[in-house]
Amino acid sequence: MDAYVTGDKSSSKVLLCIYDIFAFWNTTKQGADMLAESMKVKVVMPDFLRNHPWPIDAFPPRDKEEEKKFGDWVNTIGNVGDRVKDVHSVVDELKSNGAKKFGLYGFCWGGKVASQLAGSDSPFAGVAIVHPAFISPDDAKPISVPFAFFPSKDEPESDVNGFWSTFQKDHPELVSKSQFKHYNENHHGFAAARANLEDKSNYFAFQDVYTRLADFFCGVFE
Repeated sequence: MDAYVTGDKSSSKVLLCIYDIFAFWNTTKQGADMLAESMKVKVVMPDFLRNHPWPIDAFPPRDKEEEKKFGDWVNTIGNVGDRVKDVHSVVDELKSNGAKKFGLYGFCWGGKVASQLAGSDSPFAGVAIVHPAFISPDDAKPISVPFAFFPSKDEPESDVNGFWSTFQKDHPELVSKSQFKHYNENHHGFAAARANLEDKSNYFAFQDVYTRLADFFCGVFE
């Protein structure tokens, strides 16, 4: 599987990134570079979609036919259960090459995948999701590691509030090492492929969320 790799290649601490449905994008890579530089770790962004991203000009789907194609794509190429298995395989490979400690962050669809990797069998010291897609309060129940949740204005408010309140209620022992910020003035995608860094609000939110991600992962890597 191809991957974008940045940072200290010899580091035993590794951040795994699950990109959004548009796969490799300069702004997503820029964020990975920022984390690698500020934390002095290796960041690995595998090509989980295997060179079959969803076209950025076809989102949101423009008609019923495109909606069906998108649904089929999510259920096959973007199948969450299959990609969860991929992540475990990548972790095993990185361990065989000397990695000792792992963090995971994901965007959009990748945030949904990441949320499924924070349970009792999680290989990660901490998991973060940024403007996640398809998230629900039930996703918070199995979490067993420190968690960072950074939604945008476009995720349903009931899902955002329900997820975080469920996490706090069910996992009080994790709250002190976890983080939450609702970017309620920024669009879904502001920190990944759909980021517009020419826009002042988006630029500052982009800088802020990557600073928060670095702070979160530094805390769980201690």
